[in-house]
Amino acid sequence: MKVLDDHNIIHAPTDPMGKMFFDILAASAEFESDLIRLRTREGMAVARAKGTLKGKKPKLSPMQSKKLRRMYDSGDYSIGDLGNLLQMSRPTIYRTLARQPAAA
Repeated sequence: MKVLDDHNIIHAPTDPMGKMFFDILAASAEFESDLIRLRTREGMAVARAKGTLKGKKPKLSPMQSKKLRRMYDSGDYSIGDLGNLLQMSRPTIYRTLARQPAAA
């Protein structure tokens, strides 16, 4: 059990007054967290409307992505081989291949 001592007034979470005190502190913290989340979402919506929220740039250029697709479609390279060759993680290879349509 933790006891908060504030100017010789003891607030123990087990007594009714202490419980109310800690509930108010928790509610204030949750309220502040919700405000931060709301402001962040509003800011992102404004940035998206302006066209300035674009996210992270792709690791490979469109030309490199096409080359990666050709190499994978040739059957000569596995996902692991491509990852080692290009120094990229397997999930990045899979994402890049998912964005690049398969050759017909």
